[in-house]
Amino acid sequence: MEKNYLKYTCIWAFVVLAGLLLMYFLPGFIIGEHVMRRVDVLSDVRVQTVPSAEADSLLPPPPKVKPVFVDTCRTGMTCIEDYSDSTQRGMAPFYRALDELSQHPRQVRIAYFGDSFIEADILTADLRDMLQSKYGGCGVGFVTITSMTSGFRPTVRHSFGGWQSHSVMDSTFFDRKKQGISGHYFVAHPGAYVELKGQDKYASHLDTCEQASIFFYSKGEVTLSVNVNRNGKQTRTFSSAADLREMKVDGPIGSVRWTVDEADSTLFYGLAMDGKQGIILDNFSLRGSSGLSLRSVPIWMMHEFNEQRPYDLIILQYGLNVATERGRNYDKYIAGMQTILEHLKDAFPQAGFLVVSVGDRDYKAEDGNLRTMPGIKNLVRYQQNLAADNAIAFWNMFEAMGGEGSMADMVHAKPSLANYDYTHINFRGGKHLAGLLYEALVYGKEQYDRRCAYEAE
Repeated sequence: MEKNYLKYTCIWAFVVLAGLLLMYFLPGFIIGEHVMRRVDVLSDVRVQTVPSAEADSLLPPPPKVKPVFVDTCRTGMTCIEDYSDSTQRGMAPFYRALDELSQHPRQVRIAYFGDSFIEADILTADLRDMLQSKYGGCGVGFVTITSMTSGFRPTVRHSFGGWQSHSVMDSTFFDRKKQGISGHYFVAHPGAYVELKGQDKYASHLDTCEQASIFFYSKGEVTLSVNVNRNGKQTRTFSSAADLREMKVDGPIGSVRWTVDEADSTLFYGLAMDGKQGIILDNFSLRGSSGLSLRSVPIWMMHEFNEQRPYDLIILQYGLNVATERGRNYDKYIAGMQTILEHLKDAFPQAGFLVVSVGDRDYKAEDGNLRTMPGIKNLVRYQQNLAADNAIAFWNMFEAMGGEGSMADMVHAKPSLANYDYTHINFRGGKHLAGLLYEALVYGKEQYDRRCAYEAE
């Protein structure tokens, strides 16, 4: 007869279970670096108790420093990248100026420097119109005494006569020590005149302005006459002075004609039609320029212009005359542009700075297809690094246009937005790109306001 082990098995199982249950009452202990935790074979079925609030009181307090505000970018938009540091030379001065404008009347000035891409007020005309429509302002801003593109500029009717013109782009007979902020200076023959007349056919806010000015520097006596709205002449004589002079008349002004009655050793630089409050946008385009010629403008002259026209934002858009088909290394050019930024920061210490990259430029490859010039994309990255290294702001116009091959798309659009040189936009293209930059500026202001509100909490 076989022995029955079932009862012994049950007894041992009961003993083991009882032992495991009793081990729950043993406290945890540490052996060396290992923590032996309490044994609980009923943990899966035991009702969990909520830890008492007293346990949280043992935690260290949370940090008092708020996390840094993180800017966002709306989907589908090419936003402005602001690399400014504690010196705040990016977009902050411009946005602060807009805040001040909302509180009391003041002028908010923008200087837009560029090459033939913005010649004849292309792009800048529509950007000015959009900004003036939102923030107020009137007038076309700064205009040189004479211009090769006066007949093509739709934002002002510009006529002149009796002037000797000098440009930094001239190959001979140019004295760099005499030039003004636009890279020009002008000498008047007896009876020289220049007239500006507001326009309303292309953009709004340009038919009349609230004040008009002419800028000059004279080592001798000079007599000027001004006729506003062809209603009568005002004449004024200025003695010699060591600083930049401005003769100003108040509006409403639809047209203004300046005549040089007498001038002894006098250099003239430009005119302006402005509002007394709101946005003023000055177009400083220079055909064929890489931007490096700005460093030849004497720093004392820059300071003089800052006294007369202190800018809140300076935009630099160059590159068409720098990029090449096989360009890879732009170190020397960027080093030169860095000296330009230092020059301008010194001359306009209150201004913020925005670098606008070169746009797309296409060429016909060996297979006959149109492609983006390889040097363009390299230059865009160099310009982005220039902004980052100098703690200012950057806007990628190449990306905003659509990137690779976008210039060809603009040329072949119906109606066309660019010229068949696959390099320059037309006025329709300028309006399109101005809208993209305007959108980025306004969205950047909204983000700035959110950040200020967040940091003030």
